[in-house]
Amino acid sequence: MSSEKLKAERLETQPEALMTDGRGPQPEKLKAGAAEVTGEGGREPLRAEGIPKTAAAASEDIAAPGADTPRTLLPGATIGVLGGGQLGRMMALAGSAMGYRFVALDPAPDAPCGQVTPQITAAYDDRDAARELAQRADVITYEFENVDAGVAALLTNESYVPQGSGLLYTTQHRLREKAAIEAAGVAVAPYRKVGSLAELTAAAADLGLPCVLKTATGGYDGKGQAVIRRAEELEAAFRQVAPGASERAALPELVLEKFVAFKCEISVVAARSASGEVKSFPPSENIHVNNILHLSIVPARVPEQIQRRACELAERIVTGMNAVGLLAVEMFVTEAGELFVNELAPRPHNSGHYTMDACITSQFEQHVRAICNLPLGDTALLTPVVMVNVLGQHLDGAIRAASTTDEEANRLGVAPKLHIYGKTESKTGRKMGHINLLCKDTGDGLSWVEQTNLWRN
Repeated sequence: MSSEKLKAERLETQPEALMTDGRGPQPEKLKAGAAEVTGEGGREPLRAEGIPKTAAAASEDIAAPGADTPRTLLPGATIGVLGGGQLGRMMALAGSAMGYRFVALDPAPDAPCGQVTPQITAAYDDRDAARELAQRADVITYEFENVDAGVAALLTNESYVPQGSGLLYTTQHRLREKAAIEAAGVAVAPYRKVGSLAELTAAAADLGLPCVLKTATGGYDGKGQAVIRRAEELEAAFRQVAPGASERAALPELVLEKFVAFKCEISVVAARSASGEVKSFPPSENIHVNNILHLSIVPARVPEQIQRRACELAERIVTGMNAVGLLAVEMFVTEAGELFVNELAPRPHNSGHYTMDACITSQFEQHVRAICNLPLGDTALLTPVVMVNVLGQHLDGAIRAASTTDEEANRLGVAPKLHIYGKTESKTGRKMGHINLLCKDTGDGLSWVEQTNLWRN
């Protein structure tokens, strides 16, 4: 069954499944991390096959059942991951060190996450595969937001998905996402919904140029969008973002955003546990090349009061949306010090990779803690850091450089930490890994990147 048909079926039969509050509907059976509700509040403990008895027994003592009670899953429980990419891989590596088991669902054989944990190889809209994931896992999370929301809704009925499917439903659609951000009392760039070339022309006149036209769903790393600087570019941008569209054809939903004249872009990764504890990581300053993240600089080179304000806004959004797990909040900083939220990502985020080596707790460990309802870890920064992405055209050089003494790093006092994702095919522009540059000053890390030939092509 196609993902669109599956979504339609789920919405018709159980539309409320897509509007969960972040905890998700309670399943009939709670495996190693909880207890089964029976009769008038009595409980009959259940254990999942393959989970050590000591971990299961400990979980039973603290995982109280009930629609309003979050469940605590202790090490030894199994975490199911929808998606087998690099984010799932790094999540599994962090969680395995804590004692958790993992299983991933991904359509690609030998996916990055599947190299370090068991994998179910199937399409994301495969209902049988989704049910197998539910049977094998005590809790389910997702590692990218384009997971089929219908399958996520199905899983909330048959397993424990503390993130629910409502967060996916919101963040998979830019108009819904912007409405949710505004409902939390946080500013976004002015925008208009667009459904035709005529509406685009009227919206551009209303907002003023320059503007950015985007698809309401899908798109990443600059795909599915076009910058419009002059009125003569309106039609070409419309045809680019909605290829093959005519006034009589069905159109994808589009959104036109006013271009914000920003000083820099920053992002904050915030975490909220199933019981409502909230913590955020230090903001990163992000630099993009060809619409792909190139560098994340921490501490961000903005005043401390702006950094504090950014964390406050991210925490307000993650709380207002009742999110569980991580929520990355991308923001524009204007010359006047204003903050406008650009986009959200309900998962670990590329700009948060610096936390793996530079913070007391990494974003991946924090996500595991949040969905398993453990106390959130300390997010303090241990050292200044510059994260630089390794794309397909940089991969061979980065691997070769790791095998030799780095005189430039020694001179600058920089410690490069290389992370490779295990993707089977290297392509130009594809994210294949990253390097965290630990340094006394971020200027030294930036100098290392500038003086290394890897990023000059």
